[in-house]
Amino acid sequence: MSTHTAPRTRTAARNRTWSKTALGVLFTAVMLFPVYWMVNVSLTRDQNMRKSTPDLVPVHGTLEGYRLVLHQQLPYLGTSLVIGLGSVVLTVALAAPAGYALAKLRPRGGGLLGFLMLVAQMIPGIIMAMGFYATYLSLGFLDSVPGLIIADSTLAVPFAVLIFTAFMSGIPRELLQAAQIDGAGPIRTFWSIVLPMSRNAVVTVSLFAFLWSWSDFVFASTLDNGGAHQPITLGIYHYIGNNNQQWNAIMATAVVASIPAALILVLAQRYVAAGVATGAVKD
Repeated sequence: MSTHTAPRTRTAARNRTWSKTALGVLFTAVMLFPVYWMVNVSLTRDQNMRKSTPDLVPVHGTLEGYRLVLHQQLPYLGTSLVIGLGSVVLTVALAAPAGYALAKLRPRGGGLLGFLMLVAQMIPGIIMAMGFYATYLSLGFLDSVPGLIIADSTLAVPFAVLIFTAFMSGIPRELLQAAQIDGAGPIRTFWSIVLPMSRNAVVTVSLFAFLWSWSDFVFASTLDNGGAHQPITLGIYHYIGNNNQQWNAIMATAVVASIPAALILVLAQRYVAAGVATGAVKD
């Protein structure tokens, strides 16, 4: 009885594993199909896109769309890159010391500040954008790269402070006490011990800050005054309006705009997973 039951149990477990794998592959294919179709259309010739049944594979593809993108969209990509990197630097510079203070220095009112960080993430972006517009209009700060960096950082800083606070709470207090015995003050302890140990949290925060600023459209469209400093999201928006018949060029623009974010996400995923997992541990 038992000798026949064991193979059946293993077979049933193997079948369940294969079923789950097949479902996972199916769901992944469904979710990634828009990405594949974007790449497919970007390589398809204009005359082939006018057919009643489009090709699933661009057999006779063309790179004309990518040539147009590199010729027309590079300034937008450069602006987005500057805004993204600037948002990362500003977010980490503000959030890391704040997270250290909330996690280890425990200032008075720190619990209320953490609650306000949660509330700040619930404010709709369009409301913040209108507030920035009124402020920038009076300061003459519209259509400026620093203005977009500051605006985009407001979305990332509350989240970043929470991540740093959770991560730094897991750093052993004995290390900080040892640094104090050696004569290190709070700033030196933060810079020499806490920040290097928080590398995973820094990468996690930097990744999300860059992705939010790179994909931002609300702040970019609201704070834009028709000037030259426009990110790639506005570049794609204007490109669709001006070239609604050149879908290969439009999709090529979307592909090129997706490459930096996708590469950063792939390269940083190991640090992001470690940062989130470690940040969940409290001392």
